[in-house]
Amino acid sequence: MAQDNDREMPDAAAGAEAEEATVEEPAAPIHEKQRLRLLPGSSDTAASFAFDREDHTLGNALRYMIMKNPDVEFCGYSIPHPSEPVMNIRIQTWDDVSVFEVLRKGLNDLAELCDVVEDKFTTARDEFNDKNPDRISKR
Repeated sequence: MAQDNDREMPDAAAGAEAEEATVEEPAAPIHEKQRLRLLPGSSDTAASFAFDREDHTLGNALRYMIMKNPDVEFCGYSIPHPSEPVMNIRIQTWDDVSVFEVLRKGLNDLAELCDVVEDKFTTARDEFNDKNPDRISKR
C-alpha cells in the first residue's frame, strides 16, 4: 500500500552516474559525550584521568611521550577491565608543574609524532610507487 509521499523511481540507464545525495544538517548540534574525565582525588601536581573508548594503543604511546618530559616524576596507565572500554592514566609532576599542562603537551607531542610518521610513510610510499609503477595496485 503506497503512502501519499511515496513515488516511483525509474531505473538508471546503463553507465549513468549516480547523483550525489544531499544530507541535511541536523537542526540542533549533536553533542558527543565527553571522553576525558578527571578522576576524584586529584591535585595540580598529581592527577588521574579516564579516557573513554581508548585502550593500550593510546595508553602506552601517551605514557611514553609524557615520561620524556623532565618535569614528570611518574606516569602510568591501566585498563581497569578488558570488557570496559576505559583507559586510566596517572601523572605526577615535580614541584609546581601542572599535570594538566603536562597532559596537554603529551597529547600535542604525540599528535606531532603521528604527523611526522604519516608524512614519512607517504613520502616512502610515493617514492616506491614512482620506482615500481608495475607494482601499484589498480583499484
